[in-house]
Amino acid sequence: MLGGETMDYLLDTGWIPSHIERAYETLAEDLLELVEQRFAELTPYRVTRLHGDCHPGNVLWTDAGPHFVDLDDCMTGPATQDLWMLISGSREEMSVQLGDMLEGYAAFADFDYRELALVEPLRTLRIMNYAGWLARRWDDPAFPIAFPWFEEPKFWEQHVLNLREQLAAMQEPALTPALSR
Repeated sequence: MLGGETMDYLLDTGWIPSHIERAYETLAEDLLELVEQRFAELTPYRVTRLHGDCHPGNVLWTDAGPHFVDLDDCMTGPATQDLWMLISGSREEMSVQLGDMLEGYAAFADFDYRELALVEPLRTLRIMNYAGWLARRWDDPAFPIAFPWFEEPKFWEQHVLNLREQLAAMQEPALTPALSR
């Protein structure tokens, strides 16, 4: 199950505070079931080579144009994986950004609009896997210094709240591109 390893790791190693452990576990199970369902509904889907961590912080701009950095997460998957992290804001703002991005994307490749149903499932996996990434690297002395909030119950309470918001987002219709004004 996509994300299941992360959920199990966080639960098995005691990262989730006891007062929210059951809430996290049931919520994560519900979310991962929905993620699996969304991917299954799209199967088969085309896979392509991806950056894998394509967000504005990994795009450096020079006079020569954009340069993609941090290529250690390269993978294959649906094109949406490299697009969803480039949009942010309200649902309306994301729709406009998505419309602009897909207009540009069409100059280079075809896009399967069915993949837009994966935006929120991919965001959910990212949220969950980020917490797991930090937990798995916590023994590196740099991590407690760089992420001191990670051990605090407040972080995990907010994490559960973010996942609840993702559950609601995944129950909405897929994002659709809008034309910019």
